[in-house]
Amino acid sequence: MAHGGPPPSTGGPKAPESYRTGRVVGLASTAALGGFLFGFDSAVINGANSAIASTFGLNSGLMALVVSIALIGSAIGAWFAGRLADSFGRRRVMLIAAVLFAVSAIGTAFPPNVEILMMWRLVGGAGIGVASVVAPMYIAEIAPAQLRGRLGSLQQLAIVLGIFTTGLTNYLIVNAAGSSTSPWLLGIEAWRWMFLLMLVPASIYFGLAWRIPESPRYLVEEGRLDEARAVLESVFTTDQSQKVLDIQRSLDGTHRSTFGDLRGNRFGLLPIVWVGILLSAFQQFVGINAVFYYSNLIWESVGFGEDQAFLTSMITNGVNVATTLVAIALIDRIGRKRLLLIGSSGMVVMLGMLTYLFGTAPQVANESGGMEPSLTGAISAVAVVSFNLYVVFFGMSWGPVVWVLLGEMFPNRIRAAALALAATAQWMANFLVSTAFPPLAEVSLTMAYGIFTAFAIASIFFVRSKVPETTGRTLEEISEDAAVPSR
Repeated sequence: MAHGGPPPSTGGPKAPESYRTGRVVGLASTAALGGFLFGFDSAVINGANSAIASTFGLNSGLMALVVSIALIGSAIGAWFAGRLADSFGRRRVMLIAAVLFAVSAIGTAFPPNVEILMMWRLVGGAGIGVASVVAPMYIAEIAPAQLRGRLGSLQQLAIVLGIFTTGLTNYLIVNAAGSSTSPWLLGIEAWRWMFLLMLVPASIYFGLAWRIPESPRYLVEEGRLDEARAVLESVFTTDQSQKVLDIQRSLDGTHRSTFGDLRGNRFGLLPIVWVGILLSAFQQFVGINAVFYYSNLIWESVGFGEDQAFLTSMITNGVNVATTLVAIALIDRIGRKRLLLIGSSGMVVMLGMLTYLFGTAPQVANESGGMEPSLTGAISAVAVVSFNLYVVFFGMSWGPVVWVLLGEMFPNRIRAAALALAATAQWMANFLVSTAFPPLAEVSLTMAYGIFTAFAIASIFFVRSKVPETTGRTLEEISEDAAVPSR
């Protein structure tokens, strides 16, 4: 099916080019499957937390390290992904990510001790980091400008679908086995099956990534102009010789991007690179991954049973999927900045409400002898609603929009290196939040959510003053406006 914009008007802006919707959606969806595995692998630990802690006799500090060490792997994977994508192509790097996911699924399911478990968590994290760079890069480079926001949002949709799927499968496995530590199929404990299931999407991702074409911008960089034009003409319905020349001109006089190309006069980096890094940091510092990594433990700590905590977390994951669909519908219509501002404002209200509820709830003694809030009756219902509305505001804004912006805001000549650095910063911020949250929550959930609220407030001022609007513009137009000097 082809789609075209309105007829060109005399003297006005150039009309959008006609494109084959089915073709470009198929390519973008394949790339976004890396996001599905990203979400699945990052959230599967939520259902296995209690079982792993009891199996290996871990305290809260060691358990936090088991959870968060994958994020170190993600930072490492993201750091090298840009260089790998420039050296070997986007498609081959997707295949590398699929292999990393597959081997880590087996390794984390059958670790002889906690040290080996953490090693395989590190490997799986590397796959997440690689996928977090190459998927938005490929989608931005293959998509028509007028569709790029929606297609870029497929990455976040895939992530939240992965999170939702692992929440659902974890819930079903626990119900079928009786508990996360009980034997299930073939006598293997339920928590091990949670990890093994990742082999299915990893295999599908590998098979589909094997068949898609390479990014046209990588092909131009390699001097394979005829191949680049053929790929573009499989997406667009018109001759793409001029587009190939535009890409070539945007890359003219440059070499493969390195981290050295990101240097600038302002605090050592180019301003646009700092914007990408801070976007990534704010996405994490509003606390979203404390929700998805520890939601079961949060709800259990305030009086929910294990089964009820699993169900509540699964509802939250479903809400996240639904709101990402809202973002896909809106992102190319109302713009990236406006969505970010709406999301930040809503998160401020909901996080503020949770901070108040946790701070005013009656305190009861927990198993370790400390005190924690107890949410009962109507207060627990208000907390669950506020929690899910917080996810709504994140899911319609900061979740998908940051990945879209990271894929498109950097000029062609530095995209791979800049995206890799921004993604690395995101994973390091994620690591800080995930590692600090459990001990901080033991001290005070009120303090933890108060910090998240403060960052949500700060994000409003950052977006208003620093984030560029990229809606409806080609990557080459964005490259020209960024005015990054060639080296």
